[in-house]
Amino acid sequence: MIKANYWIALQSIVYKECNRFLRIWVQTLVPPAITMTLYFVVFGSLIGRRVGEVNGFEYVEFMMPGLIMLSVINNAYSNVSSSFFSAKFQRNIEELLVAPVPTWVIVWGYVLGGVLRAVLVGAIVTAVALFFVDIQIYNFWVIITTLLLTAILFALGGLINAVYAKTFDDISIVPTFILSPLTYLGGVFFSVSMLPGFWQQVSQANPIIYMVNAFRFGFLGTSDINLTVAYSILIGLTIVLFTTATMLIKKGVGIRH
Repeated sequence: MIKANYWIALQSIVYKECNRFLRIWVQTLVPPAITMTLYFVVFGSLIGRRVGEVNGFEYVEFMMPGLIMLSVINNAYSNVSSSFFSAKFQRNIEELLVAPVPTWVIVWGYVLGGVLRAVLVGAIVTAVALFFVDIQIYNFWVIITTLLLTAILFALGGLINAVYAKTFDDISIVPTFILSPLTYLGGVFFSVSMLPGFWQQVSQANPIIYMVNAFRFGFLGTSDINLTVAYSILIGLTIVLFTTATMLIKKGVGIRH
């Protein structure tokens, strides 16, 4: 059984993380809603009329799950990367490292904070989508599991980024040069079947393709990717990143040097 003081430590970190992004909600929750509204207006309502149908659905309806997933990915990643690096910069992370709790409690505390922000932003974007499309749900279980696994995965990625970051500028390198290209080429705005044969094969190396398509299947019942493969990749990457993050923090990489 998990010791009571471990639960207290976990709850304290999660509470601190939630209080952090809720205190500045104008900066953390409002911008994603505005950005996604513009996406729906420009790509959905205006350009979507010219695009027509994709895989038997109106373009705005096809694009909607991808936009929700886009907001989840960005917010889960940015919340943990900025929060953990701030703790390093202010040197209060050392208080956690000397506390009588295992490393996994620290990791899960930060990750759950990022997941809660991602889920909250995802709910806000879904509410925005209601003004542009009649949302249907094909498989609620797939929606929830894909959402949570993706949020956990990118929260862990943000944590690893923060571990290695030495300045605040380092926090933006991965999102700008790696995460954004992978996300926009991850099937948010198009179907993999629309690509030429060679590029369909290349796109399968992009892990975000699997997350977006699994999430889209939960809403529309259609996917370019096998769900079993998508879940295998999600779970496998989550285990790898969790193990890596725990090991790095336990060794004090980027913290004790």
